[in-house]
Amino acid sequence: MSEAVNLVILGASGDLTHRLLLPGLGTLLKADHNITVRLVGAAAEDWGQDHWSQIVKESLSDGGCSSDELQSILDTTKYVKIDASSGDQLAALLTDLQGRIVLYFALPPTISMAACEALASIQLPPDLFLAIEKPFGTDAESARAFNQLLAHLPLPESHIFRVDHYLGKATVLNLVGLRFTNRLFEPVWNASNIESIQIISDEALALEGRAGYYDHAGALRDMIQSHLLLVMALLCMEELATFDAFELRDLMAHLLRSTHLWGDDPVKASRRARYTAGKVGDEVVPNYVDEPGVDPSRNTESLAEVTVEIRNARWAGVPITLRSGKALGDGVRQITVVFRPIAHTPVGFHDEAPRNVVVIGLSPEYLRVQLSTNVEGDRLSLEPTVLDAELGESPIRPYGEILSHILAGDPLLSVRGDVAEDCWRVVTPILDAWAAGTVPMDFYVAGSAGPSNWV
Repeated sequence: MSEAVNLVILGASGDLTHRLLLPGLGTLLKADHNITVRLVGAAAEDWGQDHWSQIVKESLSDGGCSSDELQSILDTTKYVKIDASSGDQLAALLTDLQGRIVLYFALPPTISMAACEALASIQLPPDLFLAIEKPFGTDAESARAFNQLLAHLPLPESHIFRVDHYLGKATVLNLVGLRFTNRLFEPVWNASNIESIQIISDEALALEGRAGYYDHAGALRDMIQSHLLLVMALLCMEELATFDAFELRDLMAHLLRSTHLWGDDPVKASRRARYTAGKVGDEVVPNYVDEPGVDPSRNTESLAEVTVEIRNARWAGVPITLRSGKALGDGVRQITVVFRPIAHTPVGFHDEAPRNVVVIGLSPEYLRVQLSTNVEGDRLSLEPTVLDAELGESPIRPYGEILSHILAGDPLLSVRGDVAEDCWRVVTPILDAWAAGTVPMDFYVAGSAGPSNWV
């Protein structure tokens, strides 16, 4: 069994910790019995040890953690009331721990920055690792300032993990294997053969009580600025020779530096919308602006769509559309790669050959490849035939996958500082255009596929 790692969660009382982070840890502990964790919860709430232990028990059990593993965590876990912006209190917390420490910031970006400023005022243990939850900053300027702050801490960049749990999704990681271990794909993965790409992550869920965060962020900041741009980077980056943190993150950075809004026009390259009252399945959903905690004056979108282009030899001229929204009836989460029509359909066929299309499902996970074949009973007609495969889900949830690398000190799935800034650079012109009112707010009924005027 490996040496125990101290996992200290700042913001342990928040929704992220009990809903995603701890259940993810539970799946990791269930899958890998060699991991030993001392869990410390730290937050401003005046919780007692019993309350914290109950949260830990429920959340780890949700992740399938066995009774023995669960009891081992419960025997050593503790809760500390703390002001994360206080250097003295952080120093006392860290001094009390022995061995390697992962300080996980399950906090809003402004509070995470304040906590890092406090860390700059104290002596840090040499074996300290920082894990900073998305969003990394609130805009390009704050992300740059945050990176500068982290650079002044006496910690190497390899000890700083900027977390984006989408990089822990099994299907997202599968993109590397799918592209670079199949002759069927890699030789044709370019602008000569591919006409367009869509990366969509729509949710059937509405706000579900998350207005406190979401109404300040919106769909563009919450999903496209981070998650979907990173998925695009893996889907479109150049071929790697070695699947390690150094090369993977270099190639992702190279790809994102080449990414720009379609035509450099934030008005034509973006659309936004907000849901109105409707029904998703059996659930009645109110107007977005009537959801508890929503401030209508913020004019927050619940659906965003952005078209970008990658200005390099592989992808020049291919529109790549990124879309995400809430309260959408279809709840589509997939990547769709549409190939160009063939140069010539042999004379004698009654119709043109259907396009080749590759669809990669993000949730649920699947792979569909559409080919052109002869119609049964009419060999001079052509029809699409779809090869369909379900991709097995990982037993480790995305947050568990991310935590496994952080606990091991491996930055493979960590977002590098320059990548975080470039993601903000891409969307900043859109945020400015939306703030200026130059892009209209469209509307769609909750439970529908989106605005009726979007095609």
